[in-house]
Amino acid sequence: MKCIYCNCTESRVVDSRPTEDGAIRRRRECEECKRRFTTYEKIEMIPVFVVKKDKRRELFDAAKVRNGIIKACGKRPVPLEDIERLVRQVETRVCQQPDEEVTTEQVAQMVMEGLKTLDEVTYIRFASVYRQFKDVQSFIQELQDLLDSQKKPEE
Repeated sequence: MKCIYCNCTESRVVDSRPTEDGAIRRRRECEECKRRFTTYEKIEMIPVFVVKKDKRRELFDAAKVRNGIIKACGKRPVPLEDIERLVRQVETRVCQQPDEEVTTEQVAQMVMEGLKTLDEVTYIRFASVYRQFKDVQSFIQELQDLLDSQKKPEE
């Protein structure tokens, strides 16, 4: 690791600890100038492509998942840490897929599964945008399915 101050390639690790996003934070001390600097190590993931409805392919971007969830959570009491946890869960599941491609339908389903337990109103908002309900009846059916799934554990 090159020192950011003197470009020496010899440094020693003073402290290591994991970060919330799965990286490892390392405090290093340069062997030459004795100054300290911080580095972060993150596992490089194999790129996963998302196949869109029109068959285009894009690299998976967790920021797009986060933005969609945040929009659905508008004016709802959903803590940002819960949103971040869901985004990490979706990202982990996407990266653990056996294929290097995943469809937008699969990603949306993962998000909806998480939102269903996180906040039902947010789930319905996300589902209504993603599924593009054709009429009120299909919207009511989705609400009924949600209500039915809530009754099952109590029975």
